[in-house]
Amino acid sequence: MGHPLFDIGGRTALVTGASRGIGLALARGLREAGCTVVLNGRDRDRLDEAAARLGDDVRTAAFDVTDGASVEAGIADVEERIGPLDILVNNAGMQLRAPLLEFADADWHRVLDTNLTGAFLVGRAAARRMTERGHGKIVNICSLQSEVVRPGIAPYAAAKGALKMLTKGMCAEWGPLGVQVNGLGPGYIETELTRPLVEDEEFGAWVRGRTPAGRWGRTEDLVGGVLFLASPAADFVGGQILYVDGGMTSVL
Repeated sequence: MGHPLFDIGGRTALVTGASRGIGLALARGLREAGCTVVLNGRDRDRLDEAAARLGDDVRTAAFDVTDGASVEAGIADVEERIGPLDILVNNAGMQLRAPLLEFADADWHRVLDTNLTGAFLVGRAAARRMTERGHGKIVNICSLQSEVVRPGIAPYAAAKGALKMLTKGMCAEWGPLGVQVNGLGPGYIETELTRPLVEDEEFGAWVRGRTPAGRWGRTEDLVGGVLFLASPAADFVGGQILYVDGGMTSVL
């Protein structure tokens, strides 16, 4: 038997951007821990496909995290159809790489809208209900780039750095109402989206050399952190970012 502090069986969890990569892995981990899991994404077909891969009891909610009206309707629908949300994982995100001098206005707004505004909109909609009930867990998926940055991804780092502070702000306002809000900061993780970087020999070698763990992260490396932050074990943890980066932020 696992320790009761980590027992989240029977809770309802929504994971945004969950049709692939990190979101899908976190959703799988929550399901294995006994949660009723709801996958969110914009593409209904891809969502259904992802849900089928996880198991026939996995639910879906298609809505656009960057659209306030869509988010409000989506969260209301989830609570009505599936039940009150106990856990929210704000994972939806995107990356666009270009030198800052050439970064297009529209691309800047896309990066900010998806990585930052989406977490605000979904977090607010979920927290309105969680705070009324007096309990809930929100985990915002931040990044190694909430702390440090490389050339070419300044807007992403700006969004993820702001998400770190939004996490602390949510903690300040919703903590007194029984909702714990924390962040998880993945380092370099091997996913479909980072595959070109993994396969780039020079970059891959740089990551391995720069990481005390000596390897790229795997999506399953992130599951334990989310299970901890979503569980009663983290009832007195608020506004923290747990970096799961193989030690990269700690060394020069």
